[in-house]
Amino acid sequence: MPDLRDHTTLRLGGPGREWVRATTEDELVAAVSEADAAGTPVLVLGGGSNLVVADAGFDGRVVEVATTGMTTDADDSSDPTCSGATVTVAAGAGWDDLVAEAVSRGWVGIEALSGIPGSVGATPIQNVGAYGQEVSQTIARVRVWDRTLNGVRSFAAAECQFGYRSSRFKADPGRHVVLDVTFQLRQGALGAPIRYAELARTLGVEEGRRAPLADVRAAVLDLRRGKGMVLDADDHDTWSAGSFFTNPFLTPEEADALPADAPRWEQPDGTVKSSAGWLIEHAGFGKGWTSAAAGERVSLSTKHTLALTNRGGATTEELLTLAREVRDGVRREFGVTLVNEPVTVGCSV
Repeated sequence: MPDLRDHTTLRLGGPGREWVRATTEDELVAAVSEADAAGTPVLVLGGGSNLVVADAGFDGRVVEVATTGMTTDADDSSDPTCSGATVTVAAGAGWDDLVAEAVSRGWVGIEALSGIPGSVGATPIQNVGAYGQEVSQTIARVRVWDRTLNGVRSFAAAECQFGYRSSRFKADPGRHVVLDVTFQLRQGALGAPIRYAELARTLGVEEGRRAPLADVRAAVLDLRRGKGMVLDADDHDTWSAGSFFTNPFLTPEEADALPADAPRWEQPDGTVKSSAGWLIEHAGFGKGWTSAAAGERVSLSTKHTLALTNRGGATTEELLTLAREVRDGVRREFGVTLVNEPVTVGCSV
């Protein structure tokens, strides 16, 4: 059986007991429902960019989602305030392939999500976001196989319960297998208003202003490459699961206890968001940091303190040791417990 390390961006993880590659929706539903009927555990595998799999692998059926296809309903009205495109994409399609297609066709709303690895079907689960955009801003519908009800269901965006790196699908893990995602995108030559200061500076525009779609995509890709966040087999800084910890949401009292220069962003619900990367670095874990306990085969990225990386030949347990040291060090220094973003399979941080 294939090793999961060959199908995850961390390049970690042992074999699956069974392996099914589903290239059609019918094959995907059958592979999952047959395993459920037999009482066999199921791991639904997309692009493997958000997974930390145990060295022992997965004692069940791995269902690799390899579905492809896209249908579009585009209004080519000359009035840019009215024109738009409704795009439905199979769950197994590559996310960045969709973004590239959108930019080339003048579909607006996902251009700042360029360079993110993984599959389209995974994006609503995490409500994937970067550089001021989230997929929840453009998702119109998510169609799933409900493993509890044994049927296909469709959820409008308002029913998906999207939040910061969360959704109803993440809150009820394993229940819903995404079949396809429908996006509602505007049409035009300019991207959505820039809502991220670093991206605005790179593009040379003020926050809230717009820039050509292709320019936004190019700028985002450059920024991500500089942080080791665009996959490159020759760059071990990209042998990661992206940002390993989510930004913490704190009570006002917890935020007040942080150093004066710690980042703080007040939220509509009264909480205060801070920066996991800042907390990690100021707790003494700089770029490239590793430890004797974890070993030299894993380290924080040399480009970005939020990414934990496999320097080659590492084990999952070594990576988890590193993650625990960073989490516990931040908690000792600041009283904040960071939460891992990647999904763990057969292991825990």
